Amino acid sequence: MSIEDAGTAPTDGLAGWALDLMDQLGGVGAGIAIALENFFPPLPSEVILPLAGFAASLGSFTLFGALFWTTLGSIVGALGLYSLGRWVGEARIRRAVDRLPLVDVDDLDRTTEWFRRHGRKAVFFGRMVPIFRSLISIPAGVTRMPIWQFTAFTTAGSLIWNSIFVIAGYQLGENWYRVEPYAETLQYIVIAVVVIAVAYAIVRRMRSKAEHNTDESAGTDK
Repeated sequence: MSIEDAGTAPTDGLAGWALDLMDQLGGVGAGIAIALENFFPPLPSEVILPLAGFAASLGSFTLFGALFWTTLGSIVGALGLYSLGRWVGEARIRRAVDRLPLVDVDDLDRTTEWFRRHGRKAVFFGRMVPIFRSLISIPAGVTRMPIWQFTAFTTAGSLIWNSIFVIAGYQLGENWYRVEPYAETLQYIVIAVVVIAVAYAIVRRMRSKAEHNTDESAGTDK
């Protein structure tokens, strides 16, 4: 059976485009869609992966093929962003950060040092966190994390994440879409946590600068 002949198969939007790609290219199409998801976050893997499992359940390609090609796509996309990070480099980022009003170069140095110490864990677990699974590749490139380490931990994290959604889509069959609400909830939680963390960091930075200016004024008055 063609994927698009299935009763619950989407025919429009990004999901329809991804499904058509799989229908035309098989597992390779699923890999291409996941690789592009790294560069275009509006193309959610939480939709593509269950669709790949659904397609495998119809016999368009095997479950192993779905896991292999989607994981390969994750690796290829991640390496693209890793290469971008290496090209940008730490020096360019320092110059850009130095021009930002609410960010201090010292903050960048601390963040960079943290990534150098914990980068392997960040890459591994980051591949299983919505939004961050794409972004985490850039600091890995900026800090010049050894490419073999980056590839190994990206592969491990991506295989776990992809397996959860691909197998869920495979088991649910035509009910593959039931996975999406749970994925959306997870994404909203991650976004909320990030917004709170960024807001906290900005407020703390503003207070720190205000206290520093107050201390300077007090010293001048003396």
